[in-house]
Order: sequence, then structure tokens, then C-alpha cells
Amino acid sequence: MSEVHPVLAIDLGEARIGIAATDDMGIMAHPVETIHRTQTDPLERIVQLVIERKIRTLVLGLPLHSGGREGDAAAKARGFGKQLAARLPELPLHFVDESFTTLSAAGKLREAGRKAKQQKAVIDQAAAVEILNSWLEAG
Repeated sequence: MSEVHPVLAIDLGEARIGIAATDDMGIMAHPVETIHRTQTDPLERIVQLVIERKIRTLVLGLPLHSGGREGDAAAKARGFGKQLAARLPELPLHFVDESFTTLSAAGKLREAGRKAKQQKAVIDQAAAVEILNSWLEAG
């Protein structure tokens, strides 16, 4: 499966976008950065990261309602995915159910000793790690 690695995962938010990536072998997922949408063009930054890290696959979190229904947030994620695919047509793009990833990430950060105020800077990256781990486990 190394032909798909490294993988870049994206946790899309209204204000911030969390980014995580695998190593070249796809063994570990690790946080990369948080893109602040008001300060940086997210599509441009993701393209830069793809080039810098020699990314071979993209994974985008898809926020689903209970029962797998898609709502407005999922439509926004799919729209962002279309823009991303247009900018990086050579890369496969996979959508992954991101239900509970932020909750799971917050729990893990709490277990690691991070208080709620300390989590804000890294929660989006941690959620992207959860999305990426979910994709890796399913693959």
C-alpha cells in the first residue's frame, strides 16, 4: 500500500482547517498544522503541502448526521473536495466519516494532560489525525 503514501488528511472547519499526514510508509499519522482561513488561502496552502511532502493521496473528513445522512456541512465538505480535486487532479481524494473525531481528539488531548484552553491550538490537527487513522484502519 506504499504507493498511496504519504497521505494528507484534512479536517475542514469554518474558521480553521486541521492537517495531518502519514509518514512515507503509512505507518504513523501525525499532526502537521492548522490553517486559519482568514489568514491563508486553504487551497493554496494544501497544494504547497502536497508538493513539499510529496503527498500521493488526500483524505477529507465528511461530517455526517446519525444514520449516515449528509447535511449542509457535508455539502460544504464535498464542495471543498471538488475545488481540491480541480487543483490536484492527479491525486485520489477519499472522503471519510468524521463523526466524533473532534470529540475523540479532545479526549485524547485531555488524557495527555492538555486543558481545554491548551487544546484550541491543536484540536483541528488532532481531529485530522483521527480522520487519517480511521482511513488507515479501513484500508
